[in-house]
Amino acid sequence: MIALGSDHGGYALKQELIAYLEKKGLEYKDFGCYDEKSCDYPEYAHAVAHAVADGECEKGILICGTGIGMCLAANKVKGIRAALCGDCFSAQMTREHNDANVLCLGARVLGSGLALKIAETFLNTEFSGDERHMRRISKIEE
Repeated sequence: MIALGSDHGGYALKQELIAYLEKKGLEYKDFGCYDEKSCDYPEYAHAVAHAVADGECEKGILICGTGIGMCLAANKVKGIRAALCGDCFSAQMTREHNDANVLCLGARVLGSGLALKIAETFLNTEFSGDERHMRRISKIEE
């Protein structure tokens, strides 16, 4: 199960992501927002982050204008390792090395084609489980 959230600036891209997930047969839960009216992004970032941290969802994807605000807000939730990614290599490395569990995307700085490729990479990349990466993650979570 993938938790999804956006603010008004990420709403349109979230709709494209939903279509992609449905085409792939992937389950998701949409935590809002549900239109392009101005809203406060921390509400949606926290909802997705808590769903992931509490085990309701395996991973999360957050989308706002730049991805920065969502990333900052999500990382305030214990157990969340949210990563703002603007390319596929970063999405792969943050999963393999950091076991990131929330992907943040900037709708106003990425085209939808690239954003969907980044999301696909994030969702399909496993954590390496290497001792050095596990050690580093434990230091982050202290």
